[in-house]
This record gives sequence, structure tokens and C-alpha cells, in this order.
Amino acid sequence: MPKKLSKSNNVPTSLTTPSSSSSTPTPSSSTATTSSASITLPPWLHDGLPVPKLIVLDLDYTLWPFYSDIHIATPVRPAPYSGHARVTDRNGEAFALYPDAPHILHLLSSLPPSRGIRLAVASKSPVGDLCREMLRLLRLPAGPPAGLGGGRDGDMRSEGKGRKTVEVFDAGLEIYEGSKLRHFDVISKRTGIPFHEMLFFDDERPNREVEQLGVTMKLVEDGLTWAELERGINQWRGNRGLV
Repeated sequence: MPKKLSKSNNVPTSLTTPSSSSSTPTPSSSTATTSSASITLPPWLHDGLPVPKLIVLDLDYTLWPFYSDIHIATPVRPAPYSGHARVTDRNGEAFALYPDAPHILHLLSSLPPSRGIRLAVASKSPVGDLCREMLRLLRLPAGPPAGLGGGRDGDMRSEGKGRKTVEVFDAGLEIYEGSKLRHFDVISKRTGIPFHEMLFFDDERPNREVEQLGVTMKLVEDGLTWAELERGINQWRGNRGLV
């Protein structure tokens, strides 16, 4: 998998399980197609404190470990025998989400209404059509996450293919060049969710400009992980004086 210059060369190769912010995630021996039943619910989900109404994700080096406009030679198609967890390009190179990302998206999109968190994408990638195709081809784990009685939309598959990744971004996809301020303005107008109720994960420090709107941005170093998710939740709570 391509590595981003100036980033850590240790791109994750195995799943991790949720952990508290005071501990290091424990590598799992699972593969990318492991059932989400092996994933335990993170502490922040049942501690009684508020959670963001919307989590927004960047794509390149946040949701997946590559530049969508540089590393991929189109067309792309599902990788054989991968359970739709990977795609391959014209050169036979394989591409996937960061290892924790499918399980994180699966959990967040399956929460009951009382703890519901909507999801959106805000990316400056100039190849929006390709990114959407990747999100359509890559699928999440099947079945409800452990500890949850079922999806909020009633569309949790107990067997077979999981949902397409694109389907969980119910607050929309903003994928085009320009300022992230524009992305968030569109997202806020579409959803009616105020900026201070949003948590944004991105790997580029300049995109902290969205904080002037009231958005909480969590800067990630090596993609979306369970530990980064928990740190982001705690950062959002801290900004609101909740912790």
C-alpha cells in the first residue's frame, strides 16, 4: 500500500480493538474481513456523556492510506477473494480502507437513535468520481456490531455482503478541490447541524481553519483508528466543557 511522504512508514496491517485513551490499542490477529462481533463497544459510547451529532471524515490518509489522485490507475474493481474489503486498479495494485476504519464506520452507522451519529465526507480530492466509486465498491462488515440490537435503519445484514461504504455517509459527500470551509458550509446547510456539534478527522494541519466555524478537528497521524476516534470524542467534549 502506498505510504505518504513525511508520514510514519508504519501503515497498520492488522485490526485493533477499541481501547481507553490511556492505553495502546491491542493488535488483533484478525484479517480485514473478520466479523465485527470481535469488536467490543468503546467506553465513550456508554459513559452517559454527549457525543457529536455529526462526524466528518477526510479521505486521503484519513479514511484510506493513499492519494486517490496519484496512486490509483483506473479503472478499479473488487479484489478477488477479499470479501469486497479491497479493490484493485489497472496495474493490479490493491487498495483498502485503514484497517480499523470499516469496523468504526460499521459501529457509528449502527447506533440507536438515542446515541445516533451521522456521517459525512469532506475531501479536497480532485477525483471525486473515483472516490465515490471506491466508496461504492468497498464494503463494511456484515451483521450488527457486538452489543447492538440492530441498525438504526433496519438494514443490517446478518450474512453475506455488508453495506457499501458509501451508504453510511447519510449526511453527504463533499469531494472537490477548495477550502474545507466551503465543504462544511454545504454540510451544515444540508443537515441543519450546527458546527459546534461536528467532529472532523483530517491529516492536514492547515485544515484546522474549520475550527473558526466552531468545528472540532482531530488531527490524525496514521489514519482513522479506534484510539484516534476516542481521542477525537474526548477533544470534542473538552471543547464543550464536558470533561
